[in-house]
Amino acid sequence: MSLVEVTDLSISFGDVHAVRGLSFSLEAGGALGVVGESGSGKSASAYALLGLHRGTGAKVGGSVRVAGVDVQAAGDAELRGLRGAKAAMVFQDPLSSLDPYYAVGDQIAQVYRVHHRVSRRAARARAVEVLDRVGIPEAVRRSRSRPHEFSGGMRQRALIAMALACEPELLIADEPTTALDVTVQAQILDLLHDLRRETGMGLLLVTHDVGVAAESVDDVLVMRSGLAVERGPVAEVLGTPREPYTKALLAAVPRIAPAARAAVGADPVAPAGRAAEPERTGAEAEVLVEAADVRQVFGRGKSALAAVDGVSLTVRRGETLGIVGESGSGKTTLGRMLVGLLEPTSGRIGRAARVQMVFQDPVSSLNPRRSVGESVADPLRARGERDESAIRARVRDLLRRVGLDPEQYDRYPHEFSGGQRQRVGIARALAAEPELIVCDEAVSALDVTTQAQVTALLAELQQELGLALVFIAHDLAVVRQVSDRVAVMRRGRIVEEGPVERVYGDPADPYTKQLLAAVPALDPALAAVRRAARKELAAA
Repeated sequence: MSLVEVTDLSISFGDVHAVRGLSFSLEAGGALGVVGESGSGKSASAYALLGLHRGTGAKVGGSVRVAGVDVQAAGDAELRGLRGAKAAMVFQDPLSSLDPYYAVGDQIAQVYRVHHRVSRRAARARAVEVLDRVGIPEAVRRSRSRPHEFSGGMRQRALIAMALACEPELLIADEPTTALDVTVQAQILDLLHDLRRETGMGLLLVTHDVGVAAESVDDVLVMRSGLAVERGPVAEVLGTPREPYTKALLAAVPRIAPAARAAVGADPVAPAGRAAEPERTGAEAEVLVEAADVRQVFGRGKSALAAVDGVSLTVRRGETLGIVGESGSGKTTLGRMLVGLLEPTSGRIGRAARVQMVFQDPVSSLNPRRSVGESVADPLRARGERDESAIRARVRDLLRRVGLDPEQYDRYPHEFSGGQRQRVGIARALAAEPELIVCDEAVSALDVTTQAQVTALLAELQQELGLALVFIAHDLAVVRQVSDRVAVMRRGRIVEEGPVERVYGDPADPYTKQLLAAVPALDPALAAVRRAARKELAAA
């Protein structure tokens, strides 16, 4: 009998049919990747494996069997026995999954005691054991730390440790690396691979990142609008896809290779006719922003931290400067200084242009109580515009320019998708008629096709309006796709800077080489070679 057997699964939320007639199976010890865009039904399907829709008002039909348990027919006690002991889940956002008030080790111990009659001491020993297994250094000491004292990658490792505590037969990982930079993502994917090999557990990996699936699974299931589009061995589906949608999804994936620019333009999921590349700018182009030996120090005395430490750079009219680096490298702090949201502790920022910023999370940067039209209108009113009819007309034009329906002026942020909300953020930035826009992780939370649409929009606007862009991201493939020059940051400093073709094609700094080696490969065979190389490097 299969470890997971799903037959004709359907899930509805009111009038919304999230999953329709989905069937798949997973054998013990196997790994299946469920891939698709936001809204494809992949997470809803994963939640059904643990009966997590029960009591939510969702209507679930079909049959779901996991580790011998009929999830639909199981009582509450049987479901509690399934969750954690036989099948465990790792969620996308570890901060919302961990209790901020309790030590991480205590939370893992509590899960273990729910399923095993052991003493508190034995449960804590088990917590330390699994924390050590997932690579948390000084596991005894760190088990007493609270979630906020862990980095993003360490929190995700802690969640995996919690899932492993009861030695489940199945691990369900829902977008486990979405918010992580490439090197930490590679570490988490390597960890999942090693755990599968050592424990024999099955893995169901839900992701919108096709490269992540290529790194981690044996088979892949492609979903769209609640339906299964294609399924097969990962090398076959990614190498020779049969279905047009799968081909489109793969075409939208940004690549490190220079051909990525053309590939996105051919993507039928992205807007037709991606803009031509803007003219390359040379040393003669006007300097819009210049940073000279800038530092930004947070805290005082022994606790002082130099988030940015002696950075100098220029941004010229019409060009795109990419800034890449891991979390904590200082790239966001630098971006905030470039637009004037932070004043440097020392050094100088010279601005000869109007600047605006597009933030990573459009949900938190838009007021949920105000319509999107009013949010876009804010910069117009801030500079003194008082004619309400003129303001409304200008906002409607801006919404149209970024690919939104002007009739949506009076709708609220929650009524838009993630990609649409990011378009609203771009429209609001354009309202101030900037010459330079700093995009801080503006596409990091979007699936690949929406990401391609937003980057294509930025390219079109850049060509049409002559904008300069600073594109801050931890995704090196996206930066490769959109940038003319790139600066690589580490621990507050720029370790390498130059034309994107040179930095990506012949990196000089070992850290740049390390970042590029961690980018997921769409070829599973190449992914295996890179995983082995990372293991050798770690052991050296």
